[in-house]
Amino acid sequence: MHHTGGPGWRITMDTCTPMLMALYFRDVAGLLGAGTPSLSQVAPAVRSADHSLLISGVGGDDALRAQWEYWWSLLLQAIPDHAPSLSPPDFPELAGMPALQRVAHAHFGSAVSWSREQAQVYSSMAAQRETMGAHKILADLVQNREMELGRSSRDFTLIIVEVPLAEPRAWFIEPNRLIMSSHLLDDPDNFRSYVQPVVNLLV
Repeated sequence: MHHTGGPGWRITMDTCTPMLMALYFRDVAGLLGAGTPSLSQVAPAVRSADHSLLISGVGGDDALRAQWEYWWSLLLQAIPDHAPSLSPPDFPELAGMPALQRVAHAHFGSAVSWSREQAQVYSSMAAQRETMGAHKILADLVQNREMELGRSSRDFTLIIVEVPLAEPRAWFIEPNRLIMSSHLLDDPDNFRSYVQPVVNLLV
């Protein structure tokens, strides 16, 4: 996790394993466009599988989509510190979501492997950013706004959760969170275009 801050304000950047797991299940189930906000596919891509027989007795595809979207909404409320990890084999965290439980049971091992690999990739990338000073842009965004306003920043915390998405952009979750492609910071101008408006709101 990276922390940038000043008097009264703080910006954190990190990834979130439960969200990685959720995105894996979404893509392996072919639930494109599911959830609010509707994030792009993960990258590297996950091959989708046909679950029609597996979930036909528990509501089918419509139930699976609704249950995943409900779970996703819970994760968004809980991030980053309180997002629950899944507990096999019964997945009590998904109680009342039988279609999603079946998909989780079928793909749990591959989801864990994929999520761990992505977390390791992120950890290496974050360490390289620290070495290169890439996070300085965060303080610059706050200072730019302070100069525009002619005053110091109000107290705020901005939580940026980075996940490996194919589309290089960010999605604002009120009141103070961003879900962001983990490669967006590689393009400083594009990064600014998504993050500066949020910083402007908070400062």
